Parts: sequence; C-alpha cells; structure tokens
Amino acid sequence: MSSNQWEIGPIFRALMRNKVGAILIAIQIAVTMTIVVNSIFIILERAQRIERDSGIDEVNSFYLTTTGFGENFDPKSTAFNDLELIRNTPGVLDAIQINAIPVSGSGWSMSFQTEPGEEKETQGGAIYMVDEHAIDALDLEVIAGENFLPIDVRFRQPGVRDWPDNVLITKVLAESLFPDTPYQNVVGKTIYISQTEPMIVKGIVDKIQAPWVGWDDLEHTVLTPEITGFESNRYYVRAQAGQRDAIMPVIEEALASSNKQRIIRGMRTVQETRERSYRGDTAMIKILSTTMVILTIVTGLGIVGLASFSVNRRKKQIGTRRALGASQGSIVRYFMIENFLISTVGVSLGAALTVILNMLLVEMFSLNALDWYFVPAGMIVLWVVGQLAVFGPAKKAATIPPAMATRTV
Repeated sequence: MSSNQWEIGPIFRALMRNKVGAILIAIQIAVTMTIVVNSIFIILERAQRIERDSGIDEVNSFYLTTTGFGENFDPKSTAFNDLELIRNTPGVLDAIQINAIPVSGSGWSMSFQTEPGEEKETQGGAIYMVDEHAIDALDLEVIAGENFLPIDVRFRQPGVRDWPDNVLITKVLAESLFPDTPYQNVVGKTIYISQTEPMIVKGIVDKIQAPWVGWDDLEHTVLTPEITGFESNRYYVRAQAGQRDAIMPVIEEALASSNKQRIIRGMRTVQETRERSYRGDTAMIKILSTTMVILTIVTGLGIVGLASFSVNRRKKQIGTRRALGASQGSIVRYFMIENFLISTVGVSLGAALTVILNMLLVEMFSLNALDWYFVPAGMIVLWVVGQLAVFGPAKKAATIPPAMATRTV
C-alpha cells in the first residue's frame, strides 16, 4: 500500500461505490448533533434558571398557614398574638405574616405606573403584604430610603380595596418604572396602583423574587405595610442558622396550643417550595440528559457496526494490501479517515439542522437563540465520538494477516 492509497480522494471514491450505509450513518450523526446541541443549550439555560438567587434566606426559613373557625375567632388579635409568640420562640431570628411566599407559584400581582390614567404605560409587580420586620425576616437590604416604621403598618380587613400610602420596591422595579433616574433618586417619588391611587416609594430593597418562577418580571416586587385580618394567615419564619428543622415542630405545637379555634397546615421549608416550583425544569434536564446519552450511544454503535461490516466485507482486500507491504498503522488510518469523511458530512448537515431547530424553538416557545459557539463545539464532539467508535474495528482490520489474500472463502 503506497502512501497515496489512503489519501482522501481514493477513500471518498470507495465510499461512493458503497454509499448507502455511509449516508445512513451521516444522517444519524446529523440528527444526533441537532438534538444534542439544542438539548445542551436548553439544559444549561434551565440549570441557570434553577440557580437564580431569590433574594431571601431560603436555607433557614419555613412557613405555615393557620385557618380559624368558630364564631369567637378574632383574626386581628390572633395575628398579633401569633407573631409575638413566634418571635419570642428561642431559635427564631424573626417572623412576619405574609400573603404569599417567593418562588411558591401562588401570589398577588398588580400593575404600577408613574402617571395616573388608563392610557399610561404600566409595569407588573408582585405584592407582598408585610410589616416592619420583613427586612430581617426575609433577609433583605434597604439600599436606598428607609424601612417601614410600626406606625406605617395598617390592618387590612377582607373587602378593603385601597392601598397604603407608603411602599418599598425592588431596585429592578425602580429602574423599570423610572429608567432615566438612578434608583437612589426614586425614593420619595409617587407611583400609581389601580391606575389612579398614589403610593409613595419610601425605600428601595436589593432583591426579592415574585412567586412565579416563569414570570418575565420576576424581580418586580412591591412590599406594602399591612397585616391582614383574614381567617387564613400565613406566617413566614426565619430561624437562626442551623436551627430551622429543630424549631419547626416547636412553632407548630405552640400555635396549636395557643388557640384551639384554628388548624395549622401547610408547614413547609422554603427550600422544599423552591424544589417544587422548579420540578418541571429539573424533570426536563433529566429527560434531555437521558435522551442525549442514548442518542450518542446509538450513534457510536452505528459507527462501530458500519465499520465492522466494512472490515468483514473487505478482509481479502485488506489482506492483499498487507501482503503488498501496508503497515497496520496505514490500515487503521484508512478507516479513521473514512469515518472522518462520513462524520464531516453528518456534522455539516447537523450544523444546519441545529440552527433551524433552534430558530423553531425560539419562535414557538420563546427560548433564547443558540450561542454561536455551541455549533462548532457540537461538531468537534461528534467528530471525536466517531473517531473513538471506529478505532476498535480499525484496529481489528489492522490485525488481518497477509495470508488472507490467498483464501478463497
């Protein structure tokens, strides 16, 4: 076997004489690349989404709901008594009554605007009804202005439609409402809820996410100073570091014993709530990862099968080349180059299909466009997979003895 016998030209012409198997493998490589590259991109996006910081102390926090019953149940006194009891429990850092839990999937939202009127531009924002303890309980930071004072906090009864005069808003919402104003200068400005009702921005907090993890305005959040007088109250408790699990049953028992005219339910850690909210994203990551592994293995096995078939079909030809002086390295190189040509056709087609599929995903599901470097990275990976898969059959071909050239069977 002379040095020019394993060059690309002769190998390509040999492939064209037996092209069905090569075409099928190239198509398989293209489909695998299309699915794998887009899957990896989606997995990375979902993983980044899951890892987003909610802005609160998730590790040390939990919450529970109490529901009162009976004619003598007094929501107002119950709420104030419960908060005092919880805050005085050893191991509790702080606690608040709150109408919704961040990243829980359920909550309140309203539209806000900088000018009154029906035709004005609005920004959506989640609403958390809290008192002056919210900063410590939720582990927030007032980065401009000041926190609520006890005198700011009102008692909200069922059916009330108006809103408090003062609010705290997140930095992101402040920048969205007043894009041309530094967030520090938003303090003292007026925003409007329900189109015409004014609210003064008393302070800006760093970050707290809304309850809905799939919401585009995830960090558009407003804190209003109010304690609700509903039959069902939700308490959010932040424990001292490392004491959350120990004080959860203590709080539950203390609340149950302090008032027999209500039931305690739905006690859950914020970490568990986060896991539930991102369960769909986690499941998608697992499904796509499994699909990628299976496709890659199947493609690798297909390459091995094609190469093995080619070796078995050409044993006499390989033996003849060995008899003419071809080295084992030359035989291995022949099959490696042959596979490289097939893989090149496959990854080239796969690159085009990858971009097309991503465009469809962007259009149909509002996903982000694929970063450019994913395509060449996917091509390189599939090239490597192809070379690894064909190496075993190529080594087997190289061991065929020259005497095979004289056999008739």
